[in-house]
Formats: sequence, C-alpha cells, structure tokens
Amino acid sequence: MDPFESIKATFFQECEELLTDMESGLLAMEQGDDDSETINAVFRAVHSVKGGAGAFGLEELIRFAHVFETVLDEMRSGRLHLTDEVAKVLLRASDVLADHVAAARSGGGVDEGRTVGMIADLQALIDQDRAAELGLHDDNASAPADEDFGFVPIVLSLDEPASDAPEVDVAALMAAASDPEPATNPSWVVTFRPKADMYAKANEAALVLRELSRLGEIEVSLDASAVPPLDQLSAEQAYLCWTIRLAGDKSESDIREAFEFVEDDCELSVVREGEVADPSAPAVEIDEDSDASASAVEAAAAAPLDLDALLARVQPPSEAAPADAAPPAPEPAKTAPAETNAPDPAKLDVAGLIALAEKASQDHAQAAPPAAPKVDVKTEARASAGAPTAATPTIRVDLDRVDRLINAVGELVIQQAMLSQRVFESGLARSSDVALGLEDLELLTREIQDSVMAIRAQPVKSVFQRMPRLVREVADLVGKKVRLVMDGENTEVDKTVIERLSDPITHMLRNAIDHGLETPEEREAGGKGVEGTVRLAALHRGGRIVIEVQDDGRGINRPRVRGIAVTKGLIAEDAVLSDDEIDNLIFLPGFSTADVVSDISGRGVGMDVVKRSIQALGGRISITSEPGKGSKFSMSLPLTLAVLDGMVVSAADQTLVAPLSNIVESLTPRAEDVHLIGGRDAVICIRDTFVPLIDVGVALGFRDTPLPPASGVAVLVESEGGGKAALLVEAIQGQRQVVIKSLEANYQHIHGVAAATILGDGRVALILDVDALVTTSRRKAPRIEKRMAG
Repeated sequence: MDPFESIKATFFQECEELLTDMESGLLAMEQGDDDSETINAVFRAVHSVKGGAGAFGLEELIRFAHVFETVLDEMRSGRLHLTDEVAKVLLRASDVLADHVAAARSGGGVDEGRTVGMIADLQALIDQDRAAELGLHDDNASAPADEDFGFVPIVLSLDEPASDAPEVDVAALMAAASDPEPATNPSWVVTFRPKADMYAKANEAALVLRELSRLGEIEVSLDASAVPPLDQLSAEQAYLCWTIRLAGDKSESDIREAFEFVEDDCELSVVREGEVADPSAPAVEIDEDSDASASAVEAAAAAPLDLDALLARVQPPSEAAPADAAPPAPEPAKTAPAETNAPDPAKLDVAGLIALAEKASQDHAQAAPPAAPKVDVKTEARASAGAPTAATPTIRVDLDRVDRLINAVGELVIQQAMLSQRVFESGLARSSDVALGLEDLELLTREIQDSVMAIRAQPVKSVFQRMPRLVREVADLVGKKVRLVMDGENTEVDKTVIERLSDPITHMLRNAIDHGLETPEEREAGGKGVEGTVRLAALHRGGRIVIEVQDDGRGINRPRVRGIAVTKGLIAEDAVLSDDEIDNLIFLPGFSTADVVSDISGRGVGMDVVKRSIQALGGRISITSEPGKGSKFSMSLPLTLAVLDGMVVSAADQTLVAPLSNIVESLTPRAEDVHLIGGRDAVICIRDTFVPLIDVGVALGFRDTPLPPASGVAVLVESEGGGKAALLVEAIQGQRQVVIKSLEANYQHIHGVAAATILGDGRVALILDVDALVTTSRRKAPRIEKRMAG
C-alpha cells in the first residue's frame, strides 16, 4: 500500500475511535452531565478529527468540524450552557460529522442541504454578535486550512555555522536604556521549543502555530541555530525553536490553551515583552519535574557577569567578532527610525551600559529564588491529582491474519485429537511416556486455543454505540419521544458474532419504536410518561451471550396478531395456538401489523430477517409480552463460532456431541422411573420431577424403533429458557473440545442439529441443538400433563 494511503487509513481508524468517544460524551451530556472534563473530552475528539482532516485536505470535513468545535469551545468557556435543546443539537451534529468522515473515507458525497441546515442550527446556539466575532457567518473564516502563518523563509546551512552576526542597533539600545517606561499594552512573547516526544505522537508544530494565529496577528521567527551539520542530523530529534510575538490584549490562559495538546511535550514560555531581559535570546522553559533545571537557573544567577561578552555585543559592526563566538539567535526586531542626533558609537558610555547590565543581572538573581515555590506548587498539584494510569500498549492487526491464526489453531486441535485417538487405539498404557506427553500436548493446545479466542473477543460496545443515532432518527420519523437505555456494553463476544449482530438489533429497535411504543398522546391517556423507554442490554448466561431489547409500550395484541395471520393465510382459522405460538407468528415471512407501508415498516420482512440472522449464528430468539406493559425480545447466541466444549455420545451407531454448558447430569434409567403417555410419549422421573425423555436416535431420524430406556444412558439437559429434558443415548464416549463447522453454510439447516465437527478419527459428528430438542418436547407438555392428570 502507498505510504500516504496507509497513513490515511490509520487516520480513519482513529476517527472511528474518536467518534465513539464523542458519542459517549454527548450521551452523558444528554443525561445532564455538564462536567468540564466531559465537555473537554468531546471537544478534543472533534478537534482531533478536524486536525487530522487538515493534513489530508478534507475541506468539507474541516469546515463542518470547525463550526462544531467552536460551539463546544463556547461551552468550555461557560458562554453557552448545556440544555436539553443544546444536547439534542450536538447529538445531531455528531451524526452529520460521522457522515462527513464516512464520505471522506469512501470518496462519496454528503447531503449538502443537511450539512447547511446543521451548521445553521449550531450557529443559532451562539449569540449573533458573538458568532460574527468568531467569524462563523464568514464562509472563508470557516475553512481555516488555507490560513497564512506569517512565516518568513530563511536560508539555512547545514554544513557550516553562520559567519556573520546580526548588527546591533546601538541607538535603539541606548533609547531603550534611557526610556524605561513600559508600553501601555506590551505584547506577549511566546517561545515554543518542541521536544522529540511531540513529533513522535504525530503532533505538528505548524498546526499549533495555526491555532495560535486565531488569537490575532502574530509575528513568528524561527531559531534554527541548534540544527547540527547534515552528517550529525537525527530524524528522531527536535532542533527548531519558534519565537512568536502576539498582541497584548489576550490573556495568558488563552495563549496556553493553543498549546493544550502539546504542553507536556515542549518547552513553552509565555511572558510580556517587557519581562524579557534579552529579547534576542529565546526564553528557556523550566521543566517542572527536573531538579537539574532549577539548579541550572540558580547557577546562572550566581555566575559573575561576563564583561568581555557584553563588550563584544556592543562593538561596532566594523570590528571583527571573535571566531569562537556563537552567533546569537535570529530575532526580528523593529528598528527604530534613525535620528539626526544619534550618539556616536565611539563615544558610547560603556561604563553606564555595564552598570545597567549588572543591575539587570542582580534583579534576575533576586527574582530567581521565588520561582522555586512555583515549581513546587505545580509539582505538588500533579502529585495530589495522582499519577496518570499508563495506557495499555496495543497494536492494530488485520482481521484476516487473526482468522488465519484461528483456523490454524482449529486444525491443531483436530490433529491433536487424531493423534490421541491413534495412541488410544494402539493399546498403549495411560502411564506410558507417549500418553503422558499427549496429555501435556492437550493442555498446551487448550491454552493456545483459549489465548487465540481471547484475541477475537471484543465488547459489544462497537455495535451498541451505533444505535442511539438510529433511535433518534426513527423517533423523529414516527413522531415519538424515546429514551434509549443501554446496559452491558462491555460484554465480550467473538468478533464474528459482533459483525453479524448489527442487523438483528437494528430491526428489533425499529420494531420496538414503531410498533411497541405508543404515541405521546396515547401514553399520556394511559397514565404513562410521554417519553417511552427502550432498553438494549447484553449479558452472559450459561456460556452464551443474551441480547435483550425491551420496551415499556403497549405489548403484543394477540387477538389482532392471530387475526392478521389468518387473513394472510399463514395459519388455519381453526388452529389452536398457545400465547407463545401466537407471539412467534410475527417472525413468519410476510407478516406485518402495520396498516401502511412506510420507510420503517409494513413489508413484513424485518422480524423474519431477525430470526434468520440469529439462526445462522446458531442462536435462537424468544418473546415475552404483557399487554399494556411492553414486550421483551431475547436473542441467545454462542460466545464463539469456533470452539465448543462437549460430551461425545453415541446414538443409533452415530457419534454426536452435546454442548457441555447444557448438561446437568447423566444417569442410567430404571424401568420403574420411565412412563409412557398415550403409549407413545415417554417421561422419566428424576429427583421427584417428571421431564420428557427424548430418544435422540428417533428424534433425528436415525432409527424408527425407540431404544429400551434401561439399555441406554439418560443425559439431563437444560435449555436457555430453563426447560429440562432427558436425552436418551446408547453410550457416553467422553468429554472433548471440538472445532465448530457450520452445517447450514455447507449443507442446510436441520432441526435439532446446531453444527458439525471433525473427530479425532476423521469422522464428522453432529453437534446437538439442545434448545430446539427441549422446545419440541415442551410443546407436548400440556398434552402430557392432561393425560397424567386424567
């Protein structure tokens, strides 16, 4: 990849993280969090997006981000206060900013009308006079990428030091000595010396100076005297220093704010022009964390005055300077106009000038000691705030590489199982060196597999944080007031599962807002608050991840659902259905309760897509609903699509795998514990509880004749919903970790089968879908209970 494109791709990856941080902060602000740190975090995210966009010339993105961050800056300064209306505007602005980032990434365009409208809404939050002062109504001012920094090019030799020192204007120096009155409004002199760490963090001095130039007209000079000869130049070091003169009507805090992001990675001095003892020499920043710097200042104050160096400075230009004299740092100075009565340099009062220099040195020595408490105070403040937690180092790796690693580890597991199978069949004793070595290999393989799977595990936060925008847009379309509550955003699940969660969650949220929640008028009439609540949650349960979408709306109108299903011919008019079966009718293709087809619903494909997507992931979906109080949709999904801990069993000469997370216990049935209901359906009494007994061989169609219960093994399993059943198999072969292979992707969906795997002997084994088998048996439960009662 082209290096520039690689950097650009990294920028867009960072934009995703910045937009996520921005969304989190804005959602907190929507809940009333007006903490300055929250506002600053949002501001920094927008500012960083704009700064990076400037490096790539993304003008549209820069222009919008500039208006956005200006409004946030008004909030930081306290001129704009957080209200519900302000929070809503900022959230919509974040959506538009995300659109601009996406358009810049894909090379497409954005809705210009929406952007212009959003800019107008942002500007409306600020007083018109203030907006005009900030230049928000000026199209040119809103695109700061083309501003001139006021740099003056200089000729720089990397091989030889400069041979000529700049001339000293003695007349101007004498005038300054004779007129000690300071200017009415002295300018600020800013000395900015970046450290190598600043460049290592991808910061750019030009962008910092550009930010400073927004405060007013600046005069910038570059000190390149520290640049070594070319053969000694290091690309990882920082050699340049800038001295900036700025009008004095700004406060020091405004100036330092421009250096906010690089303050810890540079030497920065901000002083009034009159406070600089020698304007031609750049000010030196005292490192607050360095004792050596403080000692150096004290030593410099105590050092005797170098008269020879001072005399060399005021020598007329015609006299040659010493060869070893270091050239003073170039500093642009405004030359005083020549006067006819200027003193003759030959008659210069050197003694008076020396006395003036000695007095300045004494003043500096007296002023130096009080600086120590200032350093101590800042250092103490930092210590009291607590040392910042070191960020965990991370790297970016292409997902394809991780997938290849996962596949390789999966093959390693299969090969290890095959090797164990061969050793077992060879009849070697379990205490033999080979068998013991295989056990160690199995433990190591398991550790490798767990570690690799942990790499793919990611929090569902990346999916959840796309949903607030969806909720806002759908709520606006249907004219409802909706509050989204999210829980369990840090619940981790396999990356493959996360990638395929977006569509099901999107459809369920749209369904909850459009069909589940009432209109504000209906809610008020029913004694509810006008604002509906939709809850999106993720949690771990029984080795699986459960995604719940719950609303406090009207619930499912079962008579209406049944009537629509009959009208559309989806069920027979005389069909006898339970409440759960009626609720599940909404997942049938073509079913919809919407009277009118709209952009949101009415085509009968949304919930069907949800069910198919969940089944493709090896999951299932269930509904609980209470009329007048709301509904809850629960999606149960495997944590990973790669590996599974299972119990290997035999049924009808077939080898099957039952997920270990579903198994409660196993036992040998006794004849007196098994009862036939209606001469066909069997139940078994386990610990004084009757549960259905499912002959796995018959249920999967491997045989027609049921296995005598006393000749098999019953495995008690529990489904995700809490239902129990006993699976009757012929034998248990052992416990094993297997690699999951999708059966639906390679063949088709089979009821009662979740996936397949490859055993150690090379054969394919089916992985049982325990929940599907238990659900089928539970549908017969009412009939069983009636017959037992009769």
